[in-house]
Amino acid sequence: MSTPAPRRPDVLVVGAGGSGAVLAARLSEDPGCEVLLAEAGPVPRALSDFPGGLLDARLVPGAQPGNAAVRTFPALLAPGLPYAAARGRFLGGSTTVNGGYFVRARREDFDRWSVHGDLWSYDRVLPLMRALETDLDFGATALHGGGGPVPVRRTDLSHPAAAAFHAAARSLGHPDDPDKNAQAAPGAGPVPSNTVDGRRINTGVAYLLGEAARRPNLTVLGDCAVRSVEIRRGRATGAVLDHGGRRTVLDAGEIVLCAGSLSSPHLLHLSGVGPADDLARHGIPVVHDLPAVGAALSDHPQVTVEWAPRRPLPPPSGNWLGGALHLPSTGGAAAGDLEILQSLVPIMGLVGGEAAAPGAPLPLLVSALAPRASGTLRTVSADPDVPPRITYGYLETGADRRGMREAVRAAAAVVTADAFGEVSGGLTDPPPGPLDDDGLLDAWILARLGTSQHTCGTVPMGAAVDGHGRVHGLTGLRVADTSVLPDAPLRGPAATAVLIGEVIAGAVRAGG
Repeated sequence: MSTPAPRRPDVLVVGAGGSGAVLAARLSEDPGCEVLLAEAGPVPRALSDFPGGLLDARLVPGAQPGNAAVRTFPALLAPGLPYAAARGRFLGGSTTVNGGYFVRARREDFDRWSVHGDLWSYDRVLPLMRALETDLDFGATALHGGGGPVPVRRTDLSHPAAAAFHAAARSLGHPDDPDKNAQAAPGAGPVPSNTVDGRRINTGVAYLLGEAARRPNLTVLGDCAVRSVEIRRGRATGAVLDHGGRRTVLDAGEIVLCAGSLSSPHLLHLSGVGPADDLARHGIPVVHDLPAVGAALSDHPQVTVEWAPRRPLPPPSGNWLGGALHLPSTGGAAAGDLEILQSLVPIMGLVGGEAAAPGAPLPLLVSALAPRASGTLRTVSADPDVPPRITYGYLETGADRRGMREAVRAAAAVVTADAFGEVSGGLTDPPPGPLDDDGLLDAWILARLGTSQHTCGTVPMGAAVDGHGRVHGLTGLRVADTSVLPDAPLRGPAATAVLIGEVIAGAVRAGG
């Protein structure tokens, strides 16, 4: 992994995150392919160069205000409800600052996406899902991999709160779900995680700091911001880069945007690719009218249900996560479209970067995972430093509100189950009143609304790119990150982001 001055690559990969690090590493396996990976944030050259807080699996750097490895985007979750959407700006991207949740999408998700190309059918991607992982619990099987770059270990349910959570879910009739990366009925069980022995293994570590670092045909540039893509006569020919205090135009044979579901559509807009009227209104010369870029945004709303420990509990030893419960909403996906994710660290600890906060209540992170594209991303200035206008459009429909009510009530049922009373002194939030009244509960949810940070759909397959990530109507330009998923999957998309890098790398190498 060399770092000389940029030279013309065969492929320029923009963004070294969940998909981009994967894509660049896989493409560079071909010694005849010159790959340049441009990352806007810092790029450590060794594991020892990572700040410890970015590797500690008991922490979630993306939850810490002001963390230097995080970029935030102003957004609206609902009318009048501002939010700061956090994304990683460091080698590994958001896999460096997220919670280490590494759960595969469900077969139903691949059934929806595969209408845009059979590369995305469950049977076609299963070998790639196996190849990208080393499953430290199940080993190499027909479902799991034993020799891939990403280690996967399920959370330990021996912590008293995790054991009580699992027992309570079982007492309520929810099935055991010991392997959430299989396709069995949803239920309660441990969380697959790309963390081992208390260390988060992001995609930069997994894919770029080993063998790939020694390849002379792979150049990784840190602190290298791509400002726009150069497009001439319908072909992407290069990109405008800010690196080392200079702005340059780098020619490339092909460009793949892996900057994430908020930055990739913004980059396309800044390059003149997107809804023509919007771009022209803001002084951006229109190169290619592609209305679907930024027209839809899909993510998962989330709130926190909190409970008070009955007695002091030990801090987690290796991972902030405990167990997880997935269950279907009324009329929802059989694979389970509601999620209750247990944190063994109080919210003030997650925000403050500490694994313990004695005396504080403990949270359950409650999300509605039904696939729905309710938001938008609009570029409002030709200046790349002006952020896009992002709206999530949460809780707009009766079905949206019903799903969140059901998720909160399911979480409250776990906390109030007798089996959970072993560790819990009871709910602290929500109070009893809202749980018994739909209107009050809707108001409680809206007042505490957040997001799971699972954004997808801003450059969707079908409407903006094909199943190989190629941008419609242009040559030499692809997108390969969760932007291309038409909607967010029924589980958090971190593992799917890695899969996207694998799928698109295969397509590029096959000439597709």
